[in-house]
Amino acid sequence: MTPSPTTTAEDTVILEEMFVQIARSVTSDQTTLTLEDVSPSTLYFSDRPERVVGHMTTDQFVQQWTEGPNSFSEDPPNAVLSYVGTGQDTPSDAVVILRDPVASGNTLSYSIEVLDGNVPTKSEAVTLFIDPLGRPLSPVSLAGMNRRDRRRDRRR
Repeated sequence: MTPSPTTTAEDTVILEEMFVQIARSVTSDQTTLTLEDVSPSTLYFSDRPERVVGHMTTDQFVQQWTEGPNSFSEDPPNAVLSYVGTGQDTPSDAVVILRDPVASGNTLSYSIEVLDGNVPTKSEAVTLFIDPLGRPLSPVSLAGMNRRDRRRDRRR
């Protein structure tokens, strides 16, 4: 009989998924960000040690916002909004904190707090790069505590 494998903290692999959302346009009043004609898919990817790439529906992304310990609801993510302003040739960006996503049809809205840069009142062709959410690939996880500490350090 082969003994069953045991999982230890040293064996735990933390998958930190970063997310990307694309939309044809965006509007904002500086407290709310609305992605209009948003892609129905939210892309995610991770870096070492496990390189994972995939997508989920944008509705699934919103539904998972409050799930699990140290969720985005508990520790809102930073995000970079990349856009090309009207009459500009090069992209601009703004760093925001995202809260309270609401998906409705082909729009996705967030409450935002602007950390850096200028969020446009209106712009075409935008990409939203959302910071990682740590998820364990095994039952034991220190990701939540480490992720929260990293985010707090970045906000200071």
